[in-house]
Amino acid sequence: MSKAERFTITAALPYANGPVHIGHLAGCYLPADIFSRYQRLRGRDVLFVCGSDEHGVPITIKAKNEGITPQQVVDKYHVIMKNAFEALGISFDIYSRTSAPIHHETASEFFRNLYQKGELIEKETLEFYDEEAGEFLADRYIVGTCPNCSFDGAYGDQCENCGKSLSPEELLNPRSKLSGAIPVKKSTRHYYLDLGKHQDEWLKDWIEGKKDQWKANVYGQCMSWMGEGENKLKPRAVTRDLKWGVPVPADIPDHEGKVLYVWFDAPIGYISATKDFFATAANKPNSVKGNSWEDYWGEDRSNLIHFIGKDNIVFHCIIFPAMLHAHGGLTLPENVPANEFLNLEGNKISTSRNWAVWLHEYLTEMPGREDELRYVLTANMPENKDNDFIWKYDGSDRTTDSYQAKVNNELVNNLGNFVNRVVVLTHKFFDGKVPESAAPSEDATMVSEKLSALKTSIEQNIENYQFRAALQDLLKISAFGNQYMQSHEPWKLIKTDAAKTAEVMNLCLQIAAEIAVFAEPFMPKAAHTMKKMLGLNPAAELWNHCGKGNLMAPGTPVAEPAHLFRRVDDAEMDAQLAKLAASKTQNATPETPEKNAVAPACAEIKYDDFIKNDIRVGTILEAERIPKADKLLKLTIDTGLDQRTILSGIAEHFAPEDIIGKQVCVLINLAPRKMRGFESQGMILMAEDAAGKLYFVNPEGVINNGSKVS
Repeated sequence: MSKAERFTITAALPYANGPVHIGHLAGCYLPADIFSRYQRLRGRDVLFVCGSDEHGVPITIKAKNEGITPQQVVDKYHVIMKNAFEALGISFDIYSRTSAPIHHETASEFFRNLYQKGELIEKETLEFYDEEAGEFLADRYIVGTCPNCSFDGAYGDQCENCGKSLSPEELLNPRSKLSGAIPVKKSTRHYYLDLGKHQDEWLKDWIEGKKDQWKANVYGQCMSWMGEGENKLKPRAVTRDLKWGVPVPADIPDHEGKVLYVWFDAPIGYISATKDFFATAANKPNSVKGNSWEDYWGEDRSNLIHFIGKDNIVFHCIIFPAMLHAHGGLTLPENVPANEFLNLEGNKISTSRNWAVWLHEYLTEMPGREDELRYVLTANMPENKDNDFIWKYDGSDRTTDSYQAKVNNELVNNLGNFVNRVVVLTHKFFDGKVPESAAPSEDATMVSEKLSALKTSIEQNIENYQFRAALQDLLKISAFGNQYMQSHEPWKLIKTDAAKTAEVMNLCLQIAAEIAVFAEPFMPKAAHTMKKMLGLNPAAELWNHCGKGNLMAPGTPVAEPAHLFRRVDDAEMDAQLAKLAASKTQNATPETPEKNAVAPACAEIKYDDFIKNDIRVGTILEAERIPKADKLLKLTIDTGLDQRTILSGIAEHFAPEDIIGKQVCVLINLAPRKMRGFESQGMILMAEDAAGKLYFVNPEGVINNGSKVS
């Protein structure tokens, strides 16, 4: 089979230190499943792999907190996640795990290959060490006082109170989580992958070649890492001094007490999962046409697509490709359609604060609503910007995209209502069988052309990773069906023109049948029910026959109507909101007067002074750090009028890769100013709280660049 028809699809390996929440689903698992199901429906060769990421410090911290072993932690959460994915219909061909022997063997051999090829360099460094526990400390095993917000409990890599990224050296009064002792610096040796060498030899050119193929946020974040000279990619450690992980192979010098760094071993889990599939699959599905793991990972033998969240872009677009290239003989990713983040009720999802909708709890509390969740998450998928999940419709504009509004207005009232009416009227007027239709008519041509156009749009949108738009195309089909039926009113027409009624109902059934086929990537259970109800074979390959309006032959029996979706009542939504309110109350902490303090108002100005400010909406296209300027970021902004450089003192609050693609408000008529050898041509509007944290002032939704702010 040609590479064009073969897909190796991966979804980011979730950490097995907790369950899956809706942010994970919208970020990578649901889009990966939609894409995989679609490619299978097109008859293509698809292998969809994932598995639990079961190494790393978060696992050992969880084990320590719960008083159990790391293996017990991963065994517990591997099962919870695997079962929840299956219940939601995430169609992995295999869900493996990195604690499995086949992964240890694969990761060890991968490391050995790089070592033998001279791709790894050995370096001696000073790292934090707990003399009482006799262990080197990962960043998460060091806690102290945050220098930004004074929170006593910040980790060595981040303060979860204010969100600031940290290093252990920045913490005030650092101490070990293992013993409480003050850590010391101690020399140790580790192996490193020289990313800078790959950047110079091929990696930067390869990424630049993806400019028109990858999402702008993905490409922009990657290029922001590609500095020059001392700012180019640095060697990255691939080993750590830990007890839990894949041991460095015994035949490697200085291997004792060291494991593979989790960022290195985890992506190899995609390969080991593929090996696991071919080693254990008793009945290989028809959609997997290859015969070995090499068919899906061999160089230029498959389209490798990584579905991830934006926090994993660097690992999948820079580091893992460098690993694959260094190994040799392996394919590089064709695309990495990373999504942004999904928020919950206006706030960032936080696992530590239990501000989340956990999948396994949703499945228990709202049984039979798997497809409703898939639909709402797809409709609100954060494809190009962060988006919000809201439970209840309260009549405001903000809640028109809420779970309740989407289910009741779009699934029940639109799509479900159309299919139900078609089936009911078929039983009422034609004994539950597809009626004969007259020779091709204007109506039949119109319906065929409409279905063909929407099929093309669905396919193009899915293949361009625009799943929200593809879902809207599906809804347009049902809206078109409702409109067509309503315009002919077959319940009235049957009294005067039975032949025309037969034609109308035949075409309505054809529309419903195509809805059933096109719905499968998004709502597989509902699609299965629709196909059975309409007399279609659920296992038949129907996608490529759609777009013509002739899926159902006259005389085909139609089953009794079945409800596809249930309305959501206020009580269900209130119960979910009550859970979140309880989490908020539990995590509330008294705020000091200083934290609530508000700066006094500035001196009064006149209206004529204000209107001199020309403030426009713009989009950040590029962002990069300025050498030896800790506070400044150099931004390239599309103002709608031009593209200009602005230097902004936000580097301590935002990573460059996290703000590419963000819309901001820009004062564009500020006189240019020379700073650090660059000319800054404007100023970004920011808000600052009493603790000194900065926030962007930006439009609520995406609007045209150049729009005036007044």
